[in-house]
Amino acid sequence: MSEKKMSSSRKHHLKSLMLSIAKGLLEQEEKDREVERRYMAETCPALSLPGSMQALQELCRELHHKIDATDEERYDLEIKMTKCSKEIEDMNIKVIDLKGKFKKPTLRKVRMSADAMLQALLGSKHKVSLDLRANLKQVKKEVKEEDKELRDVGDWRKNIEDKAGMDGRKKMFETEA
Repeated sequence: MSEKKMSSSRKHHLKSLMLSIAKGLLEQEEKDREVERRYMAETCPALSLPGSMQALQELCRELHHKIDATDEERYDLEIKMTKCSKEIEDMNIKVIDLKGKFKKPTLRKVRMSADAMLQALLGSKHKVSLDLRANLKQVKKEVKEEDKELRDVGDWRKNIEDKAGMDGRKKMFETEA
């Protein structure tokens, strides 16, 4: 399979983009170097070597003290870093162990009242019980006579005997009409 050739305008566009990005990176690198130079000029003044042997030895002692102090700081930071990296590694191992050991249990339906749900969700804050029937209106029910007759049927065997045969069915239709 032959690769598709790029048009010259596309090549030119990509080349110009690459050059602009490279230019930006060079400018940023130059700014960083300038910052480093300023920092070095502020923290490390130019070294002036004294002419006498005594002053030169004193300068060497000062430099050794500074080197020792920076070595101690570096050592402390290195120890802290290794300690933190070990803690992170241990925690990652614990997370991996926890992910591997436990499976999600299947959830079961639990029947709870509204009060029990609120108690579980809100904890001790929930004190008001939800009696949903307390706020309902009281309605008087009118009892119809037909309903009374249906309720007062009595023994079902008597009804069957009354309705047995054609005479019973005939009576049933005559009484209703």
